[in-house]
Amino acid sequence: MLTALSLYLACGLLAGLLAGLLGVGGGLIVVPGLLMAFTLLGFDASVATHLAIGTSLATIVPTGASSVIAHMRHDAVDWPTVGRMLPGLVLGSVVGGLFADRVDGRWLQFGFGLFALFVVWRLLRGQVVKTVYRRASRSTYLGGGMGIGAVSSLVGIGGGSLSVPWLSGRGLEMARAVATSSALGLPIAFAGAVTYTLSGRGAAGLPAGATGYVYWPAFFAVIVASVSMAPRGAALAHRVSRSRLKRVFAVFLLLVGVKLIVGAIRSVV
Repeated sequence: MLTALSLYLACGLLAGLLAGLLGVGGGLIVVPGLLMAFTLLGFDASVATHLAIGTSLATIVPTGASSVIAHMRHDAVDWPTVGRMLPGLVLGSVVGGLFADRVDGRWLQFGFGLFALFVVWRLLRGQVVKTVYRRASRSTYLGGGMGIGAVSSLVGIGGGSLSVPWLSGRGLEMARAVATSSALGLPIAFAGAVTYTLSGRGAAGLPAGATGYVYWPAFFAVIVASVSMAPRGAALAHRVSRSRLKRVFAVFLLLVGVKLIVGAIRSVV
C-alpha cells in the first residue's frame, strides 16, 4: 500500500509542478503516470488504461474548479463562449467516454501516445494568434465543442491543448483564451468522469476501491499532491525561462508518447 501511495503522490506532485510551471493540464501527466503505476501494481491490463483515463478526468474537476475561480477574480473568462460551446462539450465527452468503453485498452494507450506527440509538435511549433475576434455560428461552436470534448474524454485531459488554439483561432485574446479554456475543461471532465464511472460498472478485472473506471485511492492522492505543488510550480515559473521549460516538457512528452505507442504495438503484435 505504501508503494502504491508513493506512486500516486509522485504522479500528483509532478502534475501539479508542471501545471504551475507551464499552465498545462494535469491529464498529460496523470494518465501516463497512473498507467505506469497501475501496471507496476499488477492491475488487469484490460482495464488499466481505462482506469488511468477515468481517474484523470475525475481529478480535473476539483483542480479545474480552483483554476476557474482564480481566473474569475480577474474577469478573464468569456462566459458567452462557454455557454455556446457547453452543449457540444458535454455531448462530445459522453460520446468519447462511451466509445472508450468499447475500445481495447491497448488502442487507448496507442491513441494517448499519438496525442502526446501532437502536443509535442504544438509546443515546438508555437502558435499564431489572430487579433480580431470573430463570432462563429452556433453550428461551429457545437462542432468545435463536440470535437474537443470527445478527444479530451478519450485521452483523459481537460482539453486545454485543444481549446486554447481553437479559441485563439477564433480571435480571442490569449489570456482570455486560456481562462475560458479552464472553464471549458470543467464540463468536459465532469461529463467524462461520470460516463467512465457508469460505463465501467461491472467491468471484469476492476480493483477494490474503484467505481467503474475511477479509482478513488489514486484520485485522492493525486488531488492532495497536485494542489500542494501547483503554487510552488507557479512561483518557480517566474525564475526559469518558459521557452526552455517548454522544450524540456516537449522532450518528456516525446519519450512518454513513443514509449506508450511502442508498448501498445508490442502488446498487439
